[in-house]
Amino acid sequence: MKKRLAVILVLSIFLLTSCTSTDKQLNTGTNETATTTTTNQNPVEKTAVPTLFIHGYSGNEHSFGGMIQRLEVKGEAKKELILTVSNDGQISAEGSLSGEKDNPMVQVLFEDNKNNEWNQAEWIRSALVYLKEQFQVEKINLVGHSMGGVSSLRFLGAYGQDASLPAVEKFVAIGAPFNEFDETPNMESVTNELKNGPINKSGRYQEYQQTVANIPASVDVFLIGGQLSETDLSDGTVPLASALAVNALLSQNGNRVQTEIIEGQEAQHSQLHENLDVDKLVGEFLWETQK
Repeated sequence: MKKRLAVILVLSIFLLTSCTSTDKQLNTGTNETATTTTTNQNPVEKTAVPTLFIHGYSGNEHSFGGMIQRLEVKGEAKKELILTVSNDGQISAEGSLSGEKDNPMVQVLFEDNKNNEWNQAEWIRSALVYLKEQFQVEKINLVGHSMGGVSSLRFLGAYGQDASLPAVEKFVAIGAPFNEFDETPNMESVTNELKNGPINKSGRYQEYQQTVANIPASVDVFLIGGQLSETDLSDGTVPLASALAVNALLSQNGNRVQTEIIEGQEAQHSQLHENLDVDKLVGEFLWETQK
């Protein structure tokens, strides 16, 4: 009986060790990229490049709070810092950047969360100036939902060539009304718009046309739009055509652009950043070493 218990104990220890070993981070040294592997998931590239999450109109800490938490629980990234930007561009910080290769996430909150995209673009710049001065950050990623995506692209068009700021490596826009709220005309398909750009061009889109040359071609872009049904080509707020409107414009500028259409009721505008499929897509685009 004692011998049988000893065998069971040895087997239990062996199984426990095997199950936990796959989640350990591989230490590759200070000058290399660290990689972690999680079950049923491609290897995740770990760097010290911060990813900034920019909320939409009337957004707050809850807007991206769930996605940030889920990405952290999955072991893909780590929330390290919250930056709140006042109307005059002053920064209040909660937390700090560690400098560790843990895919740090930075949540950016606008004190005036209903202001316009031009002021928000200036506030994004203020956040980047702070990161450069306080933490010597040289590169970042941007993730914006709705107006946060609009303001992020506005920032890139205004300050994309400013060498004094951290360079943007990757930009994700989720449900962003780049062509305002113009829908695809009856004579145009979404496929054609992706290739050639929209037929009807809003004032916002035309301004993007004027500033797109300022966006470095090295910025990789991911556009995500929602489609509620076969007859409702929108996320209930932003037309699908508008969320994908800048695909051709950025592609012609030399940027590598990916697009994704999220379908069904979970593609509703305010649910896009709560959608687990969107979590997966964002994580893959930003951090996975294999696709």
